[in-house]
Amino acid sequence: MNTSAVEIRDLTKIFPVHLRRRHITAVKNVSITVEAGEVYGLLGPNGSGKSTTLKMLLGLVTPTHGSARIFGKDSSDYHSRTDVGFLPENPYFHKFLTAAELLAFHGKISGLGSKPLAKRIDELISLVGLEDARDRRVGGFSKGMLQRIGLAQALIHDPRLVVLDEPTAGVDPSGSHQIRDLILDLKKRGKTVLLTSHLLEQVQEICDRVGIMAHGEMIREGFLDDLVRIKNQTEFVVENATPELTSRIHEMIANSSAHLVATRQPERSLESVFLELTASNK
Repeated sequence: MNTSAVEIRDLTKIFPVHLRRRHITAVKNVSITVEAGEVYGLLGPNGSGKSTTLKMLLGLVTPTHGSARIFGKDSSDYHSRTDVGFLPENPYFHKFLTAAELLAFHGKISGLGSKPLAKRIDELISLVGLEDARDRRVGGFSKGMLQRIGLAQALIHDPRLVVLDEPTAGVDPSGSHQIRDLILDLKKRGKTVLLTSHLLEQVQEICDRVGIMAHGEMIREGFLDDLVRIKNQTEFVVENATPELTSRIHEMIANSSAHLVATRQPERSLESVFLELTASNK
């Protein structure tokens, strides 16, 4: 039997507010299963408990009750984290290090030897598209570049599970598009990705399943197609339809028990228009 990448069961976190003599329930009885090789999106408004859930999974916050396992190992055991790469929402890096030096630092912490580490640094610098910036200090990096070097450091030890907390926060559409492609590349390589994001359009492009949280609770979870599909409607997209064909379709609908909700031309997303226009003007 295959072991799930992530198993969270009835996870709850209650923070005491000592001065006011009360408690705040940040996460309440949340259960999530992420299978190996999946891209899972954890969604919700600010304060919904997404980041706290990730921190409990990674052992950064102790749960009040409930359990979390990573590839079958209890997440409270630090050995479970050897298979995990993590990019927090607001990563902090030593500004005086270059991109290559930063990856070397994290690689040595992860126990990589000099020869495999040098090869790994070259691979990751290329993967995240920072070849021209490998010898620049990260203190001068843009937000998008910081997110990409942050993703590289999360991958330095070739983890099986990659946890990303708002990986595109503060990144322009072009940088966001690059990070999306990197996540899709991770999926092709068989990695498991668990991420939080506010960019729902991007989540729809990359995630297999999503969970939606609000007020610390999981309110909906499932495969993306099942969640976004309108079950009692069918949409046809017809190219080069003549006025006669359109008229016949309307007539057939009028003579049936079906109800025509709307007719419209397909649209592209604003993101795709932006990328197309900006790419043509480079």
